[in-house]
Amino acid sequence: VQLQASGGGLVQAGDSLRLSCAASGRGVSSYAMGWFRQAPGKERKFVAGITWDSALSQYADSVKGRFAISANHTKSTVYLQMNTLKPEDTAVYYCAADPSWRTIKIVSRGDYWGQGTQVTVSS
Repeated sequence: VQLQASGGGLVQAGDSLRLSCAASGRGVSSYAMGWFRQAPGKERKFVAGITWDSALSQYADSVKGRFAISANHTKSTVYLQMNTLKPEDTAVYYCAADPSWRTIKIVSRGDYWGQGTQVTVSS
């Protein structure tokens, strides 16, 4: 499984960004997909997760109501629409593929990761 994240950038507080994660590889459609973020000096944290059929999704409390995750199965791409961005959203955002929906919120050994895309929100 290969993951390619894109769409990060430098924005002001209150702005919006949309991240994309292009997924490829054998069996990728059987994986649950997620976004994590890691701020400097801090651990990687779950942001949002979704199944490819969009039947299941969940969010970290810190982004509920502001971020929206979506999946386009035909394009094998997962998106993270981020609205009303805050300085505390500044981090490197990583796309992840997890073989199990049950562990989508956890960084686990079986996960695949993209290269990360920097999001910087200025106040």
